[in-house]
Amino acid sequence: MTELLGPAEIRALAARLGVAPTKRLGQNFVHDPNTVRRIVAAAELAPDEVVVEVGPGLGSLTLGLLAAGARVQAVEVDPVLAGALAATAADRGAADGRLTVHAADALRITAAELSPAPTALVANLPYNVAVPVVLHLLAELPTLRHGLVMVQKEVADRLTAGPGSKVYGVPSVKLAWYAAARPAGRVPPSVFWPVPNVDSGLVAFTLREPPRADVPRADVFRVVDAAFAQRRKTLRAALAGWAGGAERAAQVLVAAGVDPGARGEALGVEAFADIAAAANVPATAPE
Repeated sequence: MTELLGPAEIRALAARLGVAPTKRLGQNFVHDPNTVRRIVAAAELAPDEVVVEVGPGLGSLTLGLLAAGARVQAVEVDPVLAGALAATAADRGAADGRLTVHAADALRITAAELSPAPTALVANLPYNVAVPVVLHLLAELPTLRHGLVMVQKEVADRLTAGPGSKVYGVPSVKLAWYAAARPAGRVPPSVFWPVPNVDSGLVAFTLREPPRADVPRADVFRVVDAAFAQRRKTLRAALAGWAGGAERAAQVLVAAGVDPGARGEALGVEAFADIAAAANVPATAPE
């Protein structure tokens, strides 16, 4: 039976490895076994699941995932932590060949490096790279079916926000391109070492087909970036640089069925895809 790590074990393991959590790497280690069990349960893993875990740190969540029967592909940028993870799993009764550790940067990992191919992403993500990591893995790993990530509560709110929300923005729309996302709970600072000065939030998501198959994702994301770069402006003005002028922007928006006087925060991902598609249609020459 896999034994999970508690506060004393976390500190003892860190001391033995000579590890001090660093703000640069966004390291806050979970030391509460009940929180680990809660995260694993919320991830709703199937018996045959292959999980990619980013930033396993000292191994708290890794042990929980192994205890649930998952195969784990752990991606850890800190070489000391990466080198110790397999031994920690063995010491706690989880050494049966289901853990593969990659000493790598998750922002640069490729599908070819992860075998067997992951079907789920479950991770306590460093706050400073959470959104880029999630979007990179969704783009890079077509075999992902679902995921559950723990991030700063404000980031969780942005990732799960819908059109019209004050915190709806680029992360909200880009995640929606890939998946349906929802809040899955709050995590207090007290379960971490060191204790962060913010709450954390769980974000669950399920992959789905993109809203349109006839327009490249990169084209849609360029529209999204432009729309929110000046979010207080109307789309006609905000998209002027992207479209090649305010008049051309208005023409594209009308063709896409979008009010040029609207703002980006009012649009769902489907509307942004429609705008990108409309932009690929040649402009109508004046008579």
